[in-house]
Amino acid sequence: MQTTVALAAAPFTATDHEFTFTEVELDDPRPDEVLVRIVATGLCHTDLTVPTMLPAEMFPTVLGHEGAGVVEAVGSEVEGIAVGDHVVMSFRSCGGCGPCQAGDVGYCEQNILLNYMGMRPDGSTTMRRGDETVFGNFFGQSSFARHSLAYADNCVVVPKDLDLALLAPYGCGFQTGAATVLEVLRPTADESLVVFGAGAVGLAAVAAACGSGVGTVVAVDPVAERRRLAEEYGAVALDPTLEDVPVVDRVKEITGGGASYAIDTTALPAVVLQAQHSLRSRGTLVALGLGAPEYTIDAIDLLSSGKIVRSSIEGDADPKQMVPELIRRRAEGSFAVDHLVATYPFERMADAIADTLAGKVVKAVLTW
Repeated sequence: MQTTVALAAAPFTATDHEFTFTEVELDDPRPDEVLVRIVATGLCHTDLTVPTMLPAEMFPTVLGHEGAGVVEAVGSEVEGIAVGDHVVMSFRSCGGCGPCQAGDVGYCEQNILLNYMGMRPDGSTTMRRGDETVFGNFFGQSSFARHSLAYADNCVVVPKDLDLALLAPYGCGFQTGAATVLEVLRPTADESLVVFGAGAVGLAAVAAACGSGVGTVVAVDPVAERRRLAEEYGAVALDPTLEDVPVVDRVKEITGGGASYAIDTTALPAVVLQAQHSLRSRGTLVALGLGAPEYTIDAIDLLSSGKIVRSSIEGDADPKQMVPELIRRRAEGSFAVDHLVATYPFERMADAIADTLAGKVVKAVLTW
């Protein structure tokens, strides 16, 4: 088979993070790899944040980690995936370390190497442009491209009659929000949840919580349209910019003294602190946002209340189990997120980024 020439979107320098389209040569799949023709890729804030953290030596780089497409070739060692299968791609895990063997694949000991280093574990790259190295293999996919090399461990086969543009966010954003509710917190009908930031991750959490019968769900966001969407699920929506009563006091009033659980998706230190203060005694906050290098935690409040402040990688989910579970819930109507997706042709990637940053859309998905 000839090397695939793929059109890819990549930032080229460490100082200019604008995505520029270019042709790259993509390796033939190795025995453990899968070649996927990309149909759609979700745009995630991680794709916009990571370039600001990479050293200059790791550019140009092709990002994209919510890819969905059709399998065109499989390596000789790949099992369970066939040419023609439709797949949703998620993060990679090694499958052999202690956390992976315990089912905690998000905490794989090889997580950084497999998902963020822009190359295979042996140091080789999957892409090049003439004699120039192009870093790819982001989340084992680099799916801001027409074709992607992925792996059996991060490809989830999905029904062929489903719209891949709607399923692409299940690989990360929707999975993270929903699984944080369903796998990490597991609130009951007698408990309460407050979600700070009603973007794609936050609204997926709200959808999962309301769909599974959580007693009281509160969504906090300054954007009126996102508050409206949260209310459609059955949540109480709060505008944090109103100055009449502090948002923490309003959450406590609604939840009867404080929320059982809180999720922050904003990565804003001041908001994370609000989320902590919104909890009842022994409540749990999960901080999901990527951006701020550090948070300020109220130690006195923490030590005097037994509260828990923790993080989560992808909602502690195993994509092989969680993606099919969310598809099942979607079919039964308890995880209704299709309307959160706004599709853009890949050539309008700049518009999708601008609209996402401006809060005009909840979940932008790029399509070929």
